[in-house]
Amino acid sequence: MQFFNLGLYDACGKPHLTGLGYNFSMHRIAIFIFLALAGTIQAQAAPDGAKLYARNCAVCHGENGGGGMGVPLSLPSFQAAISDDYLHKTIRLGRPGRVMPPSSLPDAEIESIVRFIRSWSYGPAPLFPPMRVKGDATHGRQLYAAHCATCHGANGEGGKGTGVTFSRPRDLPIMAPALNNSGFLVSATDSMIRENLKRGRQGTPMVSFLKNGLKEKDIDDIVSFVRGFEQALKPESVDPAETEKAVLTMDSPYDLATTIENVKRAATSSNFIFIREQPLDFGLVPEGQEDPRQHIIYFCSFSMLNQALMTDPRVGLFLPCRITVVEQNGKVKMMAVNPRRLSRIFNNSELNAMCEEMTRRYLAIMEEAAL
Repeated sequence: MQFFNLGLYDACGKPHLTGLGYNFSMHRIAIFIFLALAGTIQAQAAPDGAKLYARNCAVCHGENGGGGMGVPLSLPSFQAAISDDYLHKTIRLGRPGRVMPPSSLPDAEIESIVRFIRSWSYGPAPLFPPMRVKGDATHGRQLYAAHCATCHGANGEGGKGTGVTFSRPRDLPIMAPALNNSGFLVSATDSMIRENLKRGRQGTPMVSFLKNGLKEKDIDDIVSFVRGFEQALKPESVDPAETEKAVLTMDSPYDLATTIENVKRAATSSNFIFIREQPLDFGLVPEGQEDPRQHIIYFCSFSMLNQALMTDPRVGLFLPCRITVVEQNGKVKMMAVNPRRLSRIFNNSELNAMCEEMTRRYLAIMEEAAL
């Protein structure tokens, strides 16, 4: 309200015409300065989408959105067929069991990432109403098997592996997303799925179903079948990554040296190849100063290692297999990382069965060593 005291009015409240030009200009300048300062403050307070994307997304989707482990976000056909709401929900929910984790970022930061992703678009973001498509799911199942299952899996489980190095099938340039995934089904509306089927995704193996000879009614049938995946989703349960112990431990009735030899023998009898045994702190302290009461035994099944790396190269963080033997207060313990817990942390359901098996074999080796 201070702007009304700039000389625009005289003492009687009438316009002060003689000073109007000067005072009106000052009025405009004051308003301009106020708006400029307000805009600067707002700009400073707004989250930086580019930095947030680089920190949270680029490692999988590429620095410039070109893809990698994740789908290419800058692809024009992707930008033209994905709504902002879909992007926001996808970032928030992730893809349970499919490498992409859920995000705990504030909504404002997620919106900034969405706006940054949209900076690669040549047009406005499309809108897809939250309507349900009514089709014949039984017929859709047949069409899905003929046109979709090769890439997306017979049950909508998506492509195999993570999309990194040789974990991705060489016959596909990108990983086909899982359609039976709760994160996808919540994020994608029926109308969006239908539009993607109609258009296809230029730059990927997905072609336009209309150009491939299907009718719009056929596409509606496929959408209804895909939406039916919701009925087969398992109910949410407690995350094993929170309930599982990070380390498997077992007491040994033998002394340190005997236990070490027992672990080597038990690993070999379980069809592993012994690699080496060394002090746990080898290389971390000057040579000769290692703690003699802590040793680690490395062993490997190369067929299992190859299978694991093809499923998810990140297993190299805890493979080859290893068991640590330590002596504390006259008692000897065997310890190993718990693959079952790590599997859930990596958010790759393909690892689950393999890590279950690794956990079982770790326990079997330690039990045999303790006999």
